Amino acid sequence: MSSRQRLNTGGERGLLHSWKGYSYSITPERLLLPRPVLQVALGSQHGVLLVEGGQVYSFGELPWKQSQVPEPAKPTLESALSGQRVVTVAAGSFHSGAVTEDGGVHMWGENSAGQCGLSGLSTVPNPTPVALQDLDTVTVPPQTVPVLELACGEKHTLALSVQREVWAWGSGCQLGLNAAVFPVWKPQKVEHLVGRYVLQVACGASHSLALVRCLGSHDGHRPHVDKCGRCNELLYTMTDKEDHVIISDSHYCPLGVELTEDDGKLEAPNPTTGLKTSPSEPVLPSYTSKSESPAVPTVADPTSVPSQPHASEEGEASLVNGMLQVSDSDTSALSGAESDAVAGAKSSPYPDEQAVKDYLKKLSDNTQTNTQASGGLNALLVSSQLLLEPSTGGLMSSTPTSALNNLVASCASAVGGRVASTYEALSLKKMMNFYLPSGASRSGGSPGVVDNSAERVRQEDSMQGKKSSSTGDIREEEAEGLRRRLSLPGLLSQGRYAVHLLSSSYGLLRKYAFGQTSLFLTPAVSPRLLRKAGRPKMRAVALTPLGGAIPEDHEVLPTLQTEVWSWGHGEHGQLGHGDNLARLQPLCIKSLNNKEVVRVAAGAHHSLALTAQSQVFSWGSNSSGQLGHMESPSTVPRLAKLSEGIRVWDVSAGERHTLLLADGDCIQPIIYYSGQQVKEGEEEGGNEKELHHVNVRFLCFSQLGYVSSVFAGGRRCVALSDRNVMGFIASLHELASAERRFYCKLCNIKSQILRPLLDSALGQVIFGLLQTLANMFGRLCHLTGQHATSLTASLRRCREVKSLLILEHTSIFLDCYNEYVYCSAVGNFQVMGGFQALTKPSIDLFGKGPELLQKLSECGEENLTTADLLVVLFYLPARHLHEYSRLLLKLATCFEVCSTEYQKLQDSCSKFEASVLQLKRKRKEADYTVHFWKIFPGKMTDSLRKPYRRLICESSNKGLTLQNAGRFSVNWFILFNDVLVHAQFSTHHIFPLATLWVEPIPEEDTGLYGLKVITPEETLTLLASSPMEKIKWLRSINQAVDQALSGKGQDVASGSSVQKLEPPISRTASYTFYKEGRLKDATYEGRWLSGKPNGRGVLKWCDGRIYTGAFKNGLEDGFGEFVAPNKTLNKNDHYQGYWKDGKMHGLGTYRYASGEVYDGSFQEGVRHGHGMLRSGKLNTSSPSVFIGQWLQDKKTGYGVFDDITKGEKYMGMWQDHQRQGTGVVVTQFGLYYEGAFKDNKMMGTGVLLSEDDTTYEGEFSDDWTLSGKGVLTMPNGDYLEGSFNGEWGSGLKVTGSYFKPHLFDTDKDKTQAMKLGHLCVCAEDKWPAVFEECWSQLGCEAPGRGEPEKAWENIAVALTTSRRHILDSPDVLSRSHNKTLESLEVIPQHVGPITMDRYNAIRLYLIKACDTPLHPLGQLLETLVAVYRMTYVGVGANRRLLHQAVSEIKSYLNHIFLIVRFLFPDLPEEGGWIHVPSSALLLPVLLPRLYPPLFTLYALDKEREDDVYWECVLRLNKQPDLALLAFLGVQQKFWPVSIPASLPAPGEKQLVSFCSYFPKLAQITTFTPSDKLQVIQLTFEEITQEVQALLKQDFLWSMDDLFPVFLYVVLRARIRNLGSEVSLIEDLMDPCVQHGEHGIMFTTLKACYYQIQHEKVT
Repeated sequence: MSSRQRLNTGGERGLLHSWKGYSYSITPERLLLPRPVLQVALGSQHGVLLVEGGQVYSFGELPWKQSQVPEPAKPTLESALSGQRVVTVAAGSFHSGAVTEDGGVHMWGENSAGQCGLSGLSTVPNPTPVALQDLDTVTVPPQTVPVLELACGEKHTLALSVQREVWAWGSGCQLGLNAAVFPVWKPQKVEHLVGRYVLQVACGASHSLALVRCLGSHDGHRPHVDKCGRCNELLYTMTDKEDHVIISDSHYCPLGVELTEDDGKLEAPNPTTGLKTSPSEPVLPSYTSKSESPAVPTVADPTSVPSQPHASEEGEASLVNGMLQVSDSDTSALSGAESDAVAGAKSSPYPDEQAVKDYLKKLSDNTQTNTQASGGLNALLVSSQLLLEPSTGGLMSSTPTSALNNLVASCASAVGGRVASTYEALSLKKMMNFYLPSGASRSGGSPGVVDNSAERVRQEDSMQGKKSSSTGDIREEEAEGLRRRLSLPGLLSQGRYAVHLLSSSYGLLRKYAFGQTSLFLTPAVSPRLLRKAGRPKMRAVALTPLGGAIPEDHEVLPTLQTEVWSWGHGEHGQLGHGDNLARLQPLCIKSLNNKEVVRVAAGAHHSLALTAQSQVFSWGSNSSGQLGHMESPSTVPRLAKLSEGIRVWDVSAGERHTLLLADGDCIQPIIYYSGQQVKEGEEEGGNEKELHHVNVRFLCFSQLGYVSSVFAGGRRCVALSDRNVMGFIASLHELASAERRFYCKLCNIKSQILRPLLDSALGQVIFGLLQTLANMFGRLCHLTGQHATSLTASLRRCREVKSLLILEHTSIFLDCYNEYVYCSAVGNFQVMGGFQALTKPSIDLFGKGPELLQKLSECGEENLTTADLLVVLFYLPARHLHEYSRLLLKLATCFEVCSTEYQKLQDSCSKFEASVLQLKRKRKEADYTVHFWKIFPGKMTDSLRKPYRRLICESSNKGLTLQNAGRFSVNWFILFNDVLVHAQFSTHHIFPLATLWVEPIPEEDTGLYGLKVITPEETLTLLASSPMEKIKWLRSINQAVDQALSGKGQDVASGSSVQKLEPPISRTASYTFYKEGRLKDATYEGRWLSGKPNGRGVLKWCDGRIYTGAFKNGLEDGFGEFVAPNKTLNKNDHYQGYWKDGKMHGLGTYRYASGEVYDGSFQEGVRHGHGMLRSGKLNTSSPSVFIGQWLQDKKTGYGVFDDITKGEKYMGMWQDHQRQGTGVVVTQFGLYYEGAFKDNKMMGTGVLLSEDDTTYEGEFSDDWTLSGKGVLTMPNGDYLEGSFNGEWGSGLKVTGSYFKPHLFDTDKDKTQAMKLGHLCVCAEDKWPAVFEECWSQLGCEAPGRGEPEKAWENIAVALTTSRRHILDSPDVLSRSHNKTLESLEVIPQHVGPITMDRYNAIRLYLIKACDTPLHPLGQLLETLVAVYRMTYVGVGANRRLLHQAVSEIKSYLNHIFLIVRFLFPDLPEEGGWIHVPSSALLLPVLLPRLYPPLFTLYALDKEREDDVYWECVLRLNKQPDLALLAFLGVQQKFWPVSIPASLPAPGEKQLVSFCSYFPKLAQITTFTPSDKLQVIQLTFEEITQEVQALLKQDFLWSMDDLFPVFLYVVLRARIRNLGSEVSLIEDLMDPCVQHGEHGIMFTTLKACYYQIQHEKVT
């Protein structure tokens, strides 16, 4: 049999033992069943068992069974449930229930009160389905709600749905329903708990309990309720008057009470009776029937509701039985409450509907009558009490004379947990007695009952809480307050204010007002003052995290933030609200808030709550000692009295007894019994008077084995136990027990040590560290509590390995311990001397004898100091990690090695063990560091000591010294986990490890054991005393550097990761330079290589300069951005571009603070090469653009300057920022100058033309100033020759001869025109820097000088780096662009003979290359396009520049062709034996980009001819087709059809065949001359085909036949600027084409153009 099978053997699990009551010789009886029992539920005389497999058995007296069961004690199978798999069972006094795995409910047994939920039956003999139907859903039929668990009482049943909502049916106020008629046959939802997450329900005989998860962050941010849920008016108002504050609760909701989810928070069922049921429950006289104050009818504002039921002469009983329920939203809801203690109550404890209606009517009638003062006061008191009750349970006075005291106290408490206020003259002493012992003004405190014995109340743990003046944790309280729906109404928003009881501060309560229950607090206390006064000056730390240990894991681990809600009958105090009143709706037991209740149980008339800290609170009837303490009865939860060290983990309650399951000294659980003692041989029906009380007694049932749960019911007790097969059960119990014990220990440390220490006077640094330690300790403690609760639940349920959270979620535990220990919350505190600093506060708090510390730290060593004990105490969690490892290993040994359980347990065990080792190392490091600081000089300690810093090794033994150090110098090297410190006498220098490199110096070189330590600014040579010492330091430094780089000095990987031999030589780190020089005080963050910045990084100077980009060998190198502040203009200079050796070098863009932008080349940090400078913007005072050559930051060489202000453009030579040499100036007014410049002026020979063709050719002395000999020619050809002086356009002085033109004028004009362009810069000399840049990118010093192979490599590198640079911003590159780049990176075949295929491949490569600016050719083309547009757009669009523009394009073609031939050396030269013209290869790439400015110049130049031509075209196109054909002299045989002109319409239809050529010819507006010629050729071919089809024969054109037809086609094509097109073709067409077919066709087109201009229409 395998270990797993043996572990799951049925006979060893779920063994059932039963006994009755308590006696010294009792022996549990074993009930034998075929399968292990999973759960037991006990009623008064019967029980229900759930066994493995989901079957249900009943035993005991079952009177509802139709056939009498032969042996009632023997379990009987409930066959009606066969086929159903039951998952949980419940038993009430006389009925039972079961839940199946699909969430279905089955009920059977007594049904007289509707407790089985089946109408019309007094008993239900067999399990019968009961449906919970949610009528709120819109589905038809209504949806059935699946159920998780049931709880049964005497006359009612509760069900907890999968949605965590509570459903109820049966009879009595314990249902929590707003039912007018009982029984409630159909299950109904308990509306008051809707919206809350209910964890468990329990039923007593006539009361109900619910365990509810506190509303935390995961429940959404619920707004605080300050307004009525229905009419949206404020519930409470506070008016700040000059001398007092009025707090009013006069809200009246005209819409009535509505049950919303917030009513649970607001509802305050309040006492109208004070029923004296025991000496400890004093009666408030004004509430009894024999009231000291006469019950006078009261008057209220008609808009408000009465706040007190009035006792009339005949209404005394209703006052006693009645209870007024008040909610924040309305105070008109009335309900009844029962009290067994009142004699003469009517037979039914509940008032019927008619009684309630009569009562309400009586109240409304009474509101109309007048009020006397005493009645008003009494009414105010009642109202205040009503408001006060949920928070304090009603403060009750034992003397009739304290009405006024009561009034103020109730008002103060009502304003409540939020504003505690007091007064001076009204018996301050009594007030102090009122507040301080009972803690009534505490927040989150328990309902207080003021007792005659103040001492007992003071000692009562459940009554005691944080007083308003205590040094408790204010923040924690506030967080709790936000998380919880308070039953106290939401006064004054969410703040919580407390006002100290200072007799000097407060005056009399001067005014009372009834109707609007108002308080006048004097002297003036504004909310601001209240706020200030109420906050004690203390430092507080939330020791319990809000959302659990790991907030996101709150669904994984059970919650500890819970509340207990109760409702139903309260005559025995079993509701725990501090009174004996019934509650019709669930109400939170406030004294159990923050108590971490994890389980509730209900006996017949008493209740139990089990906390995560293994404590038991009990309340209710104590008639047989069932509460486990001496209070009888207890109306508030009190701790059961158990011996120290007893940790209870399961509870159950019977009719008059309580059963507890607890951890003892050994692993085996022990059972405690409290309650009714049964004498031996006594029958169940025995006389109650003979029964004895038993306080908590230990039952010695060692033979039961390992008990997993206990059950009590009626007078019976049952225990379920397991046998310890292979030690598995014992190991599970040991794990759970160890966790519970550890949690209790942590809680004790938190409350007894941490909290007091946090409140003691500590230095700021130590307090901050202790606060961090406390926070992490709190999280660890909380996680442990959650885990202990989970293990306990696992023991009660399945007891299987798979239910262990520590296996599934090991990371949660390790992370939490990580934070506490590895992240060194404890170590940091220890290293900073925290434990020494806590010595004095500890002695002050805990005395000189360290008994408490010794006890909590479980330290056996003698004579330890307080500091050492604290160290041991706070390292306790580390010991617990080892405990996890040990226990998991113990569990693993119960399984086969190959099983999955073994693997899981073994894995988790290994992880914890690895953590333990890690932890020991961490602690050792901390101890070593603490010891070091004790011997280190004090001054340096202060500056070097940091919480996270740990010592690794130091050279006080002279093991490491500095080479070449002086004889008397002291060099102390200290290696920490983050820095290497070099200490000398009184100074020290710190080297951060992240920027420290160490390498051994070979010994053969020097014979010394040397280490070379490299830092960004220093290189040290250190000498070790021995080879061992050298190896030790080398390894230590390398390991420390590696850890500093990988995890900031913390180990990243747990376990034995293999330590690398040395850290990476290239790394990312941050460093601040300290030495004098360029980088002083600058901070660099980025990549490093051997002590130098290398790679991407950011460098920041103190003055605001920032460089972001690439570094190489410590200097800026590569692409980067630089920002430098300009203090004068208060703006930044910004550079983006390439760097070399720490200076701007290459292409870049510099944006100056002044607004200027330079875009171009840099060299050695200055502008050098080709660049463009934009100054100002169009709307500024001096906008201008310069594009051209720069030399050492100055404009030198050819450049174009566009002065936008003057409207002038200069194109010429520059030197030192000045125009010098030949150049051209054009203006927006059409003036054109070409000639010499000197010192930035027109000086020397030049030619000046105006718009109307007036021309001056001669000497100039300044801009537009004529000075010297020259010739002035008029537009009509007349000219002046002589000496000129003066500025053009403002009157010229002329000395010379005037000539009238003769026959040769036209010739002269032609020669004049030819002269233009002679005095300007030759096209070949323009833009040399642009082409030089391209050549240098290809690796050539000068054009054509270099290796093509090297050039191709440079191209590939440039493309790759550019693409990598751009990939960082993917939006820049489209996918197609990226693919183009990839294809260009492949070097094409560039050597070999040129064939057509090779030629086409080259052509395609060039097209691609020129399409991307990242390729050198593409970049060149982009620059050329920019300079060309810069030159010939705008003012440069001057017709006189056409010749220069065309020459410039031809020059571009020549330059680019040189580069292309360099890359493809086998391409023949221009004009070689194989004709490969540059124009054919490059014009298709270049011309489309330059076409707009070029064509504009052609259009301007041909403007007059084109106007004449266009006028003729428009005029001739008005003619119909036949008329035009006839007019142009086209022979009739070429007409499409022979139709007389009298029938034009059909003829025009036929002529449509010619029309297809018109758009064809119109395509002549394409870019390149070759394309245009192609269009002309196609047009000719199509005309020929048409004519041949018409004549049906082959045909050869003669020019006489062809010209008229083509003229017709040109006219009809309507080409707008035909003259410009013709000129462009003529200028740029390939010369070799001129004499071929294309040449003839072009000549024909040109002839058509001239013919059309001279056509005369007669």
